[in-house]
Amino acid sequence: MTTTAVTSSSDLLAAILGATRRIVEVREEREPMRALAVRAEQRTARPGTFRAALSRTDRVNVIAECKRRSPSRGVLRAEYDAAQIALGYARSGAAAISVLTEPTFFDGSLDDLAAVRAAVAAPILRKDFIVSEYQLLEARAAGADAVLLIVAALQPAELRRLAARADHLGLDALVEVHAADELAIALDAGAGIIGVNNRNLRTLAVDLRVSDDLIARIPEGVVAVSESGLKTAADLTRLTALGYHAFLIGERFMVEPDPGEALRAFFEEKSAGAPSPEPPESSGH
Repeated sequence: MTTTAVTSSSDLLAAILGATRRIVEVREEREPMRALAVRAEQRTARPGTFRAALSRTDRVNVIAECKRRSPSRGVLRAEYDAAQIALGYARSGAAAISVLTEPTFFDGSLDDLAAVRAAVAAPILRKDFIVSEYQLLEARAAGADAVLLIVAALQPAELRRLAARADHLGLDALVEVHAADELAIALDAGAGIIGVNNRNLRTLAVDLRVSDDLIARIPEGVVAVSESGLKTAADLTRLTALGYHAFLIGERFMVEPDPGEALRAFFEEKSAGAPSPEPPESSGH
């Protein structure tokens, strides 16, 4: 397992996807898809739970993330207990929990997700690089309510097929984009939840202007989520005013001694701030 931080890459995404496809092959040799499907069906689905949690207007909707490490920063947390971290997030008011399950670059596992499911009732997102139906079944079997589908990682036909299959399994799909052309593909595939990632997965560069630029192109009725690089309550206030419904935040909390308490303090900071300004007329929301 890799433990060194990746600080630059001509195409980090390609490396992750290559590793992911090999891992899926190995897992499917160990547990054939038919057997996994039976196990997945034994897990009660909660369709629409994740989307509903992100759509609430009576709170700040934070998807708080559990991850041991990241390619850009290396190990974020040497002592990592996903279930305890998620429990702290849930107690502090997280709208949903994101659990990194990618093993090679993020030191994640499906066991982490299953442990989080046993610990909290909040909706859970399987955060991984989904390239096959097999991974959707894994997500359902482990107790996820939603999966991440990354437009840059999939051909348009693959995206449509996996999104439809996720829906059939009772899983919401957070469809991630980083540019206007990717957003058009996501919308064409019928995405109901769009995640705008401020981090370029190929270079790891972060630019919050990506969220600023794309929000006007997201139609009414689509849940808009801003991801990556969000550090302050002021970031959320500004992006809420633009039309975002929810925010995925991970590293900001994971580097703190107590991630749950860090989330609680974050909410307190947000509550103490000035009211959100009216959204501009050009916003899609």
